[in-house]
Amino acid sequence: MDALDAEAIAAQLGKSAARASVEVCASCASTNAELLRRVSADGRALILAAEEQTAGRGRRGRRWLSSPGSAATFSVSRRLRCTPAALAGLSLAAGVAAVRALRGLGVIDVLLKWPNDLLLRGAKIGGILVETRQLGGEICVVIGIGINCRSMPELGGHLRRRIAALDDSAQPPLARNAVIGAVAREVLGALDEFERAGFAAFAADWTALHAYEGRRLRVRLEDGRTLSGIASGLAANGALRLRTRAGLREVATGQVVTARAS
Repeated sequence: MDALDAEAIAAQLGKSAARASVEVCASCASTNAELLRRVSADGRALILAAEEQTAGRGRRGRRWLSSPGSAATFSVSRRLRCTPAALAGLSLAAGVAAVRALRGLGVIDVLLKWPNDLLLRGAKIGGILVETRQLGGEICVVIGIGINCRSMPELGGHLRRRIAALDDSAQPPLARNAVIGAVAREVLGALDEFERAGFAAFAADWTALHAYEGRRLRVRLEDGRTLSGIASGLAANGALRLRTRAGLREVATGQVVTARAS
């Protein structure tokens, strides 16, 4: 097992290393929860990676499952000078940053699934969870990322769905420190860009990386109803646009259930 190492992760950060602190822990409940409790006194970004998360969380309170040494599980926190409303689309921007990093490492077939999944050849390889904490006129943003690095057939059986890992695409296997460092570097750069220009700076790239763009999707809405339509880009706030028989609809929250050729 390639052990996580704070210095090895920091070495991948480039110019961002001067304004970020990196920590590694053997085990914690949740790296997101830990960083939400802590706020950098000097305004530096914080990066916390864990070998194991005992209460790792995914979207809508779901558990994030991984075996020690098999995944890159970490969180990045930074203060942003903006209003809560201005954060719409931030998880999508983080997804673009993660794909940029992984493609830079040679994983060229990774794509995005709305709203916050990373896909490799149609199977989930990772996910993103954004949480925030108000700090006077600033907001502490915590972006949690989990990426499967080593193949785990038993996990796919447990979840009863296909999952993927970086090992399925990258040979020789990528070191987890390199993965965390590269993705964290891109996320920090994306936070700078998002603070300046909002989600508009990422919308075109997200649509170009959308695995299901132009396909007919069935989306389960928050109230349990389903909506079908052809994926047609994103709204300014990151909502998924579906072209339905009744016209263009925007879905702010929901889950893509199925996707097929239109």
